[in-house]
Amino acid sequence: MVGPLAIDTYLPSFLAIGENFNVSQVLVQQTLSIYLFAFAFLMLFYGTLSDSFGRRPVILWSLAVYIVASFGAAMAPSFGWLLVCRALQGLAAGGGAVVSRAIVRDRTSVVDAQKVLAYMMMVFSMAPAVAPAFGGWLHVAFGWRSVFIFLGLFGLLMFATTVLALPESLPAEARHRFHLGSIAKSYWKVLKHPRFLLLSFSMGVASIGFSLYIGSAAQFVMNILHLPETAFGWMFIPLIGGTMVGSVVAARFAAHFPADRVIGYGYWIMAIAAVWNVAYNAFFPASVPWAVLPLALYSFGISISSPALTIMVLEIFPENRGLAASMQSFIQMMVFAVISGVVAPMVFQSAFELACGVVVGFVLSLILMKVGGFAADRFSIVERT
Repeated sequence: MVGPLAIDTYLPSFLAIGENFNVSQVLVQQTLSIYLFAFAFLMLFYGTLSDSFGRRPVILWSLAVYIVASFGAAMAPSFGWLLVCRALQGLAAGGGAVVSRAIVRDRTSVVDAQKVLAYMMMVFSMAPAVAPAFGGWLHVAFGWRSVFIFLGLFGLLMFATTVLALPESLPAEARHRFHLGSIAKSYWKVLKHPRFLLLSFSMGVASIGFSLYIGSAAQFVMNILHLPETAFGWMFIPLIGGTMVGSVVAARFAAHFPADRVIGYGYWIMAIAAVWNVAYNAFFPASVPWAVLPLALYSFGISISSPALTIMVLEIFPENRGLAASMQSFIQMMVFAVISGVVAPMVFQSAFELACGVVVGFVLSLILMKVGGFAADRFSIVERT
């Protein structure tokens, strides 16, 4: 939850941060973009580091940096200082997100891992559900700096919890020697695998619906829906409610249906939601609850298909799960960063354009997934030959 809290809790403070430092909203948007790019970049290495040094130390060190960066942002005397602290937050926030996936596969079978990841997604999704509303209340009561103080305190709580309650899941004899040449060869092996890349990008592009609306949250809630800073729950609760319900359904499906069928169910639901969203915004002005109900259905579909897709991707490299988790997370977060930081400002003035962006992301994701399956067949033939 550390990563999404740092994304969503301060969204209601965008306008106030711009006024405080006398900068435009386009510049304030870059506090989100730089966080996401930094978040994605270091995700490349957390899994590999955990393969060599263990899961637990990597999480603890990342949390320590996150805590310092959060309190630094709360004391920022200038906008440049705030940007630097947001970059440090991003570099540190991905430790738990990446390493947790590897921990799940260290401890569970493939079927059980799908269930655990689905339940993890449910807990993970609580953060963006409550963060904007909670951040709005903090902002109104104590000002925008209190939001970053809260993030620092939450980091301290997670650090203490990890020290006291999270055991190491990768024994010393199962770790890889930290050798740059071997690590580089492992990265190259992953990067040249067509199925891994296609399915990872498919997962990232499918989440364009999240990326666009989260990157446009302040504009969508306050300028399109015309709601106050304390009303971000109107957007995030349906989004995350769909994710939580879908995660429960995915956990139940894992034991009863093959992975490809579960993924298919999720994509059919996403297709219905995307078309519904465009049709509504083409004929009616955006208003609650109708403007956010399609988002709930879309997130429901994503959360049904994501656990099975995640395990499918990680199992391509069972001997390097940490590295595979890093690459998978990096690809997803880079897509998220580009969409929320570059594309969202181009379309966040129009609810209809946002809806069209979701359709484009869904179609691209479907194509990548289908091609990924075809690439898997060809790749397995080459390996057997």
